[in-house]
Amino acid sequence: MRFSLASAGWLLVAAAAGWATPTHAAPIAIVAAENIYGDVAAQIGGPDVKVTSLIATPQQDPHTFEASAASARALAGADIVIRNGIGYDPWVERLIASAGAPRRTVIAVADLMHRKPGDNPHLWYDPKTMPVVAAKVADELTARNPDHAEFYRVRLKAFYDSLRPITDRIEALRTKYAGTPVTATEPVFGEMARAIGLDMRNMRFQVAVMNGAEPGAHELAIMHDDLAGHRVKLLIYNSQVSGGVTDRLRALAQMAKVPTVGVSETEPPGKSYQQWIADTLDAVDKALAGGKP
Repeated sequence: MRFSLASAGWLLVAAAAGWATPTHAAPIAIVAAENIYGDVAAQIGGPDVKVTSLIATPQQDPHTFEASAASARALAGADIVIRNGIGYDPWVERLIASAGAPRRTVIAVADLMHRKPGDNPHLWYDPKTMPVVAAKVADELTARNPDHAEFYRVRLKAFYDSLRPITDRIEALRTKYAGTPVTATEPVFGEMARAIGLDMRNMRFQVAVMNGAEPGAHELAIMHDDLAGHRVKLLIYNSQVSGGVTDRLRALAQMAKVPTVGVSETEPPGKSYQQWIADTLDAVDKALAGGKP
């Protein structure tokens, strides 16, 4: 059964219908390093916020992103900054340090999730992350605009409600596929794979590629054997990376008729976080159920 999810926007509008929303004299300026967090902030803040996401399209590689003067200006004028942390977006820390703003609040998602350096930085694929981020944003907005506390509470509840179909979908996939051996070019999808219960192989290989290092000969041999020998049921690859090892592994998987699914580190334009995750789960389900490689 294919999972579908309507835009979270209508959920939030419906939930907040009838709630008087006086125009805020100056929208609360939120700058998100990654558009995934910017989307969630916009869903909670609605018309009370002006959100700027610095990494906003899949064409921007977060690992090689170079902040512009416009990025620096946006951060300097931000009331709230949301960044991933644990080494994923260190350029944000440098820009924040160079632009003093005593009333600015910085939300480091890794800190909220009690992650430390060396942990998987792709926190948005952990189903537990976004409810925590949304609650923190609601708290910060309430502190800055207490007259709208109920407005933020209603939108937060609507956001939680919009995640329930995804939680249900993850549980259904876990029932179907827990223990299924899979592999990946990088650990981008790792947190979600764990939630589904997939047996993720070749982690040393994945971490090396993520960190821009050449995987060792032993790790490369195991990866090749897993694909060529059809010891894994799926290859997950970073769709924002082309060339080199990623393309070679995709070609090998296709030759071995191992299905492949591309995942990204940036939310695609025109989709909410909920839609994006739902579509990715659909793709994984189709591939594991015997879809075309």
